[in-house]
Amino acid sequence: MRSDSTHDSPRPAPVSAQIDAGEAARALGDGPTGALIIASIAVGLLLIGWLAFYFLLFIPRGSIG
Repeated sequence: MRSDSTHDSPRPAPVSAQIDAGEAARALGDGPTGALIIASIAVGLLLIGWLAFYFLLFIPRGSIG
């Protein structure tokens, strides 16, 4: 079985140049703020939707039994 692929080298080529530890720490120092903002918005919308169902649907119907 012959492979015509160009990806059969034993070592993968580096994706980018190596950087020192200080530069890496500066790049990662801020953290994933954008992802946290988007996740917070999604959780907030989910909570608002749940509260809307609770107060607009469940409470007006009364208790079970």
